Amino acid sequence: MRDNRVLIDTSVWIAYFKGRDSHIAEKVDSVLKFSDVYVPRVVIAELIQGAKTEKEIAVIEEFVEAFNIIDQTENTWLNAGRLSFSMKRKGATVNIVDCYIAVLANESDCKILTLDEHFKDIRRFFKIDLL
Repeated sequence: MRDNRVLIDTSVWIAYFKGRDSHIAEKVDSVLKFSDVYVPRVVIAELIQGAKTEKEIAVIEEFVEAFNIIDQTENTWLNAGRLSFSMKRKGATVNIVDCYIAVLANESDCKILTLDEHFKDIRRFFKIDLL
């Protein structure tokens, strides 16, 4: 896995935009400076969903233009469904979007920067690298 490819998850962007956690801000700033940042379209959709105003949506749309957008393969959703199924059969339930992001990061050779604890559960069942 190349060290310089990082997928930043929705949870991190929200914390970064709120600016209340200097540790998160420093981590994101470092990733932005030293890595190639990738954003899945579903993360963009989640950020827009959480916006409070049209102005916030415009800021999000402009902001994400600076990053690489990760596109899915024809099997990404299928593999996410299989991952979710496999985890559920072993007693671990994780939402399908997090499974999708994990599969997408794996397919795209990216590490994941997230604050979402579900990714630690996913990592027990599927090869992902977390920052």
